[in-house]
Amino acid sequence: QVQLVESGGGLVQAGGSLRLSCAVTGRTFSNYAMGWFRQAPGKERDCVAAIGWRGRSTRYADSAKGRFTISRDNAKNTVSLQMNSLKPEDTAVYYCAVASGYNSARWLSNEYDYWGQGTQVTVSS
Repeated sequence: QVQLVESGGGLVQAGGSLRLSCAVTGRTFSNYAMGWFRQAPGKERDCVAAIGWRGRSTRYADSAKGRFTISRDNAKNTVSLQMNSLKPEDTAVYYCAVASGYNSARWLSNEYDYWGQGTQVTVSS
């Protein structure tokens, strides 16, 4: 059984930074893409950043470009999201996810088959 455990969420003032981490435990895969999604109240869950198996392929939402950085450590089965210059509109529950069998970064939520429980990020103005 695969489990994804996120950490690092919390409350921060606008302009501040947070680093989210996600550890993948249980069944291992030969290769998998990973992504960070977020969902604000009343809105759909959207991809914020995605990364391919070897870390060379990345993709960011326009709202995240220049502020967020996704990275992964395959030796530790972890993925991180460094978020800088946070804005109130970044407030949401953030989820990490695994898209098994993919080498390149994936963008659509239906390409992901394992999800974490989510971590709250709140940015105050």
